[in-house]
Amino acid sequence: MPILNRAAEMQEEVAGWRRHLHQTPELNFDVFQTAAFVTDKLQAFGCDEVVTGLGKTGVVGIIRGRKGEGPAIGLRADMDALPINEITGKPYASSVPGKMHACGHDGHTAMLLGAAKYLAETRNFVGSVAVIFQPAEEGGGGGNEMVKDGIMDRFGISKVFGMHNMPGLPVGEFAIKPGPIMAATAEFTITVKGHGGHAAMPHATIDPIVITSHLVSALQTIASRSTDPVEAVVVSVTKFHAGDAYNVIPEKAEIAGTVRTLKKEVARKAEEKIRAICAGLASAFGATIEVDYDPNYPVTFNHPEETAFASDIAAGVAGDANVHRAIQPVMGGEDFSYMLEARPGAFIFIGNGDTAGLHHPAYDFNDEVIPHGMSYWVRLAETALAA
Repeated sequence: MPILNRAAEMQEEVAGWRRHLHQTPELNFDVFQTAAFVTDKLQAFGCDEVVTGLGKTGVVGIIRGRKGEGPAIGLRADMDALPINEITGKPYASSVPGKMHACGHDGHTAMLLGAAKYLAETRNFVGSVAVIFQPAEEGGGGGNEMVKDGIMDRFGISKVFGMHNMPGLPVGEFAIKPGPIMAATAEFTITVKGHGGHAAMPHATIDPIVITSHLVSALQTIASRSTDPVEAVVVSVTKFHAGDAYNVIPEKAEIAGTVRTLKKEVARKAEEKIRAICAGLASAFGATIEVDYDPNYPVTFNHPEETAFASDIAAGVAGDANVHRAIQPVMGGEDFSYMLEARPGAFIFIGNGDTAGLHHPAYDFNDEVIPHGMSYWVRLAETALAA
């Protein structure tokens, strides 16, 4: 089962949709134009039902097979962009300053729209396909909001599948693994309150910059000295704010960052260690240290049976040699994790070729991926819901 001829024929049409979306990026839940575009397409394709406003601004289209009675599966794409200034110089580059599709969600949406058009034309399956277009993957938890809005029960979804492009993986190849494939995430903000004063008289101050510098270094020991080396944990400090003048030691300093883990127990210990380090440094230096710790997305966990099924579908499209079935987990977060907590399913990566990395201002989704992604979605739906 190689690439579908119809998918190859539709590549330019779907690429046109993708480039339109690329020019008009929207953030978080504010994907009103994108959702309207998706809704118009699904209605034009003849979907049996198109429901909007799910998870605030998400859209679900229902396509029933020739025999409508039967199970339903969900296929999910994300719609939101990132707050980044694009530097690609492409003719279809973002027309909105400070916003761009730097993660390929425009491509994900376009590929699933292409598959929806094909499935609505052919209906060569029994049961229903729910094509799910969700907002706010980039930190807003739109997947969780759609689950809380009851999409799984409302549409009778028994299994759910997701897909994301991967720069560096050749076009026409797929990558997947059972179990944890993407990390749980957490965000922290730590405020160090000392006693400010003249920079020439540091002995009369409690310098929050010095304390916070020690804190940045100490946090790195969570991975290097407090966690089993065979376990995965990342603690990254990504913000450091303090002071406004050359000759003034400020009253406070603030850092913020992220924690990534693949196991709940490791996540719990990382949070405990952050709080313990802060308490110790506060006592040692005579400062006050406040920790605001916010667990975010859970681990994206691929169910074994559905992962084997998805792997076989990918092999049917790309050839078995082009499906990497045991990749290393990726320490980025993904809110498809909430859907995999609600229903069994699998999340797969599709090659984007030799392009700039995700979340980079020079990134662009590779339109050569489109027929491969469409073929995967169609084959998966038709095989899972075979007559």
